[in-house]
Amino acid sequence: MDRPIRVLVAKPGLDGHDRGAKVIARALRDAGMEVIYTGLRQTPEQIVAAAVQEDVDVVAMSILSGAHNTLLPKVVQLLKEEGVADDILIIGGGVIPDDDIPFLKENGIAEIFTPGTPTGDTIEFIKANIKRK
Repeated sequence: MDRPIRVLVAKPGLDGHDRGAKVIARALRDAGMEVIYTGLRQTPEQIVAAAVQEDVDVVAMSILSGAHNTLLPKVVQLLKEEGVADDILIIGGGVIPDDDIPFLKENGIAEIFTPGTPTGDTIEFIKANIKRK
């Protein structure tokens, strides 16, 4: 059997609220995935370094601060510079206005999960869209 799906759950920027990230991290773990949680207030560079070091299949970023249009695409850009963006499924979640979602998807975020999305939807999306090597 293949190794479990490895997911990096990250909180980019100055956002100090991580309840949603912890809920999704636990749900992913309970679904059999291996979860690495970076903790609060991570820079895009720290997130990318952790993703590369941990050889993750998924980068899942949770953001509530309003800086999503800057920070999430920056993570994608840095993953591209590392040459691993094509191998990693990149998703986001949090308080993100519907009007901003198309921009984020155009900039490499595969899907955005807003508040109230059942954790099962995120799990199924990951399983259906994983980019295994």
